[in-house]
This record gives sequence, C-alpha cells and structure tokens, in this order.
Amino acid sequence: MRRRRVPSARRRALAVGLVALLALSGCASEPPVAVSSSTVRVGLLHSLTGTTAISETALVNAEKMAIEEINAAGGVTIDGREKKIDPIVMDSGSDPVRFAKKTKELVKWNHVPVVFGGWTSSSRKAVLPTLAEHEALLFFPAPYEGLESSPNVVYTGATANQQVVPALDYLKAQGSRRIFLVGSDDLFPRTANKEIKSYAAANGLTIVGEQYRPLGSTDFASIVATMKAAQPHAVVNTLTGDSNAAFFAALNRAKLTSSALPVMSLSVTEEEVHTIGPEVLAGHLVARNYFQTTSGGRNSKFVQAYKAKYGEDKVTSDPMEAAYVGVHLWAKAVSKAGSTDVVDVRNALGGLSFDAPEGRVTVDGGTRHVARTARIGVISADGLIDEIRNSGRPITPDPYLTSYDWWKA
Repeated sequence: MRRRRVPSARRRALAVGLVALLALSGCASEPPVAVSSSTVRVGLLHSLTGTTAISETALVNAEKMAIEEINAAGGVTIDGREKKIDPIVMDSGSDPVRFAKKTKELVKWNHVPVVFGGWTSSSRKAVLPTLAEHEALLFFPAPYEGLESSPNVVYTGATANQQVVPALDYLKAQGSRRIFLVGSDDLFPRTANKEIKSYAAANGLTIVGEQYRPLGSTDFASIVATMKAAQPHAVVNTLTGDSNAAFFAALNRAKLTSSALPVMSLSVTEEEVHTIGPEVLAGHLVARNYFQTTSGGRNSKFVQAYKAKYGEDKVTSDPMEAAYVGVHLWAKAVSKAGSTDVVDVRNALGGLSFDAPEGRVTVDGGTRHVARTARIGVISADGLIDEIRNSGRPITPDPYLTSYDWWKA
C-alpha cells in the first residue's frame, strides 16, 4: 500500500508541536522556535569569518537583496496564501564541521525548508546526510568539480563542463601547451585537477607541476620557485579564499607578470580583485559564467540595485549572482508548487527558467544543475573583469562529463 505523504505545512506544524511537548518534558536539547503563519523561514549560511569570508560575505548580501525583491512583489504563494520570506543568517566560519552543525540547527530546530549557502565542496558534502534526514534543500552557488547529483541540492554554480573545460579550451587555443596546477588542499581543487589532467592527456597538453597548500595558507615562495623552474606556458589556479592574495603577491615578487606567465583562475572574482588589489592581479585570466561587466539591461539594473543598497564601491561577482539566482529560482518553484515540500519544489524546478543578470538560466530537472554561459575574462587595471570570450549560449550541465571521451578514458 502506498503511504500517504503528509502535506509540508501540516508536517512542520506537527514538528513544532512535538518539539514544544519535548521541551516541557525536559527531553529537548534545543528550545522550540515560534513560526509565524504569515512568513516562511529560510537559512542563509555562509562564512562571514575565516579564510573564505573574502569570497562568501557578498553572497549573503545578494541573497538578502533577492529576498527583499521577492517580498516587495508579494512573497511566495503557499497553499493559496502569500507569505513573506524571513531569512535566518548564520556564520559557518570557513569550517565544514561548523557548516554541518549550523545546517542541522537551521533545518531541525528552526524548521527551514531550504538553506542557501556553502562555498567549498567539503562543506557541501558535510551536510548531505542532514539534508536527507530532515527533508531540506541546499542551494549551492559556487562552481565545483561535478561528479555529484544529490536530490537535496540545487547547484546554481558551474559544473566542470561549464567552467573547467572552457578554461582549458581557451588556453589550448592560445597555444599554452605546458600547464602548472596550483590549488588549495581541498576537494574541488584535487578533483578539478584530475579532470584537467585527463583533458591534458587527450589534448596534447603537458602538466609540468602540481602543488597544493592548506586552506588559508600564505606560504607560496617555494611553489613559485618550483613553478618558475618548470617553465610553464600558463598556470591553472584553484586556490580558495585569501590564499590568492599571498599567491599573487609571491608571483609579483618573482617578477612573473601576467604577460610572462598568465594565470587562469577558477576561484577568483571581482570580490577578490577588489580586496587584493587590481595592481596585483591585472592581466591575469578568469573562467566564470558572469562578470559585473556582462552586457545586458538586466545586469545593469542588478549592478545598480546592488550598489545603491550596499555602496558604490561594492562589486558584483559570479558566485553572488548565482546565490541571487538561487533564491529567485526557489521562490518561483515554491509558488508554482504551492508548497515548500522538498519533493514538490524539486518537481517544480525541472525546466524552470529565470532571466538572470547573466542572461536566461534554466534548471535541468534530472541533475538539478543550471544551464549557464561560459565566459573567459581578463582582470583590468580598474579592478573589473572584461570578457574576452564566451560560449555563445548556455551550456547544458553535464556534471559527470558523460559527453567527453577523454574523461571516459
């Protein structure tokens, strides 16, 4: 016999009542949380402190802006009623263990149906069991290595065929045959570099070095010396967070300028350029899906609204745009489904499109990844990133690289 699924609103109301009873009996380890019938709570979980705060703080700003836009338009429609979105912001402290703990706090005790957050792949992996246990979704905005398709995650950042492969195609077209790999000692850099080595073997490129440093490391003198001796034509950089500042400073001290040794970065955005300084990064390359300079009226309005809210000196970037898009996609799916239930929202997301600042994006229902346009940019002296090539259309996500013979080999 098929078990009848309890509607999400009723299930969450029952959960709140149960927690209250447990609290009265002294069995609950956390206090019950009051839930307003006129709002729906969501979690915003990013690193506001620690080594990746340089990259993640702006994502919270973008998510808040998206929520304010949605609320101003009436909110989301659940069971025929309009409800405003009420965000709960927490700090994961650049620590996957803390990210998992805070996710559990959000979905178990605050009863949020969705968390918008994460940056490193290790943080995302750490919360998968909690999301499955408590029937919650994670909208993950960072580019990542692929090779995953969780029913509880919506991946609004790029997967490898939307970022890594276009970056290598560009370097190959420019005649860069000798490639040096440098990255943080974490899941995304390690796995992305395996994909890069497979591509290189099938495309006549040579990997002349591969070096890693712990997250937050500032010691790159020895790596730069090794790099210089290897005489690469280009470097592919998967360093995360504030390690980028130390790495590029070490390159400059060694007089390895962008004209002498171009670096293609997969984790650098306008936010890092703004913080580190364009005088250090100018001329180097970036592989992304959105830049502040991306043409189009939708992006102009997005940039103007962001600066008006947070300051004229602030910049927009790829992951913050992906975070912004994620909130809007979730809200559209909830209103379409009339529910925050994970199964209902997941079904509603399939084929759902949104006119994003980067252009139209669409959710692939099978993998819950988003079709995005690949872009290659060069960092300019004014601190922005100027697009020099794009894929011409959104690329269908292929997280397992099933379309690439070199990867299958």
